[in-house]
Amino acid sequence: MDDSAWVGQHVLVVGASRGIGAALVDALLARGAAHVWAASRTGAGLDDDRVTRLTLDATDEASLQAAVVRIRQTTQLLGAVIHTPGLLQNDAIRPERRMQDITLDALRASFAVNAFAPILTAKHLLPLLWHGERAVFASLSARVGSIGDNQLGGWYSYRAAKAAQNQLIHTAAIEAARKSKALICCTLHPGTVDTGLSKPFQAGVKAEKLFSPERAAHQLLDVLAGLKPADSGGFFAWDGQRVVW
Repeated sequence: MDDSAWVGQHVLVVGASRGIGAALVDALLARGAAHVWAASRTGAGLDDDRVTRLTLDATDEASLQAAVVRIRQTTQLLGAVIHTPGLLQNDAIRPERRMQDITLDALRASFAVNAFAPILTAKHLLPLLWHGERAVFASLSARVGSIGDNQLGGWYSYRAAKAAQNQLIHTAAIEAARKSKALICCTLHPGTVDTGLSKPFQAGVKAEKLFSPERAAHQLLDVLAGLKPADSGGFFAWDGQRVVW
């Protein structure tokens, strides 16, 4: 594990109440981060000297603006923003097996969380990373968002929303490079992680390829630590390999 990239850093984790997001908070602290802003819709948890809990809904621009104001009150600059939330299914929607299963409500819900929230987060938080030093904006995507890797079909809403997320962050990376050459924007595929999102779909996953949130968090931090500005705009898997668009 490469701890040096995170020592002394101030980092915002969006979606920090559970799963990979919560594990990232713990992993960052273990690697020497100076302070972690742990943002979630509920803002649940206790603050301490190194962790500040934020109530944040990344689909709501007013909420994002309020979070930026709160961060700027104590921390002018960030070393990284890591956006983790994703939506595959809920009580109202399920991954589609065929076109006849597609609904407008499912498309809207998937795009709101998987595509719109990451780019709105980038819109409001990237200015805190434009300081000339190495910084990272990362958003968790999924390999099923790869158009070139799609051999099975199905899962229309989720696939399309994740593909849109990749395009939006790739486009943001191009603009961000004009503000700071040292800023890296990317999307990440964390692998299959033992969380509520993947729980109904784990039956065919080999044990060695089903990662705990803790393992996934450290693997992702290793990938981010190894990226260079020339990698900005890329889509990377948990093992550091590029994922085809």
